[in-house]
Amino acid sequence: MKVGLFIPCYVDQFYPKIGIATLELLQKLGCDVDFPMKQTCCGQPMANSGYQHLTEGCDANFIANFTGFDYIVCPSGSCVMHVKEHLHSDTDKELAAKLRATVYELTEFITDVLKIESIEGDFPFKVGMHQSCHGQRGLKLSQMSELNAPFFSKPGQLLTKIKGIDLVSLSRKDECCGFGGTFCVTEEAISVKMGKDRIKDHENHHVDYITGADMSCLMHLEGILRRQKSPIKTIHIAEILNTLKG
Repeated sequence: MKVGLFIPCYVDQFYPKIGIATLELLQKLGCDVDFPMKQTCCGQPMANSGYQHLTEGCDANFIANFTGFDYIVCPSGSCVMHVKEHLHSDTDKELAAKLRATVYELTEFITDVLKIESIEGDFPFKVGMHQSCHGQRGLKLSQMSELNAPFFSKPGQLLTKIKGIDLVSLSRKDECCGFGGTFCVTEEAISVKMGKDRIKDHENHHVDYITGADMSCLMHLEGILRRQKSPIKTIHIAEILNTLKG
């Protein structure tokens, strides 16, 4: 199984250790992983700002870099959602459609493609899990609490056998953190207030770490935590799952 590792630009620039953890984890799980060196931004920031028509270069570059892989895997639900919904090509519509169908968020790929239900790593801390909006409501990584439907959480199930982890049940587990991509720039005050409310729920449960499948949300929360001089830390789920022994 040949996997193309799709690393969002903000992860590449600010959190490269998450890209490394994702690579190592996929290799431990038996995947043949390659990182296309010429990949750049997928175009999501432009699309979020109303400039989808200017993302043709991003689309063409993505297609050039990721053609030929069995699967494309990314540790960011929002970037995956953008590619799934918006990647297009005027010259090869079939190829673009194929790539849209083969791009997966990391935990989605592990549970749905590799069929792994849990990972036996080691992370002896109290952890709260933030369900990012793109992952939950777009990619269906977990059930929405307002629906009268059976509960599931793909990221959550992968954490169930991590040795020592105390995964708490939050009071408002589906609440948005307020990041919202460019929303946090155009509506800064609202974004920060939403982030503070999200953090308060974790504080009330006395967690050591906040984890999630989308580092953009965790980056937003991390900034607020630092300004508040909070002892709570953020950690991407790939870093916890990568405690699996190779």
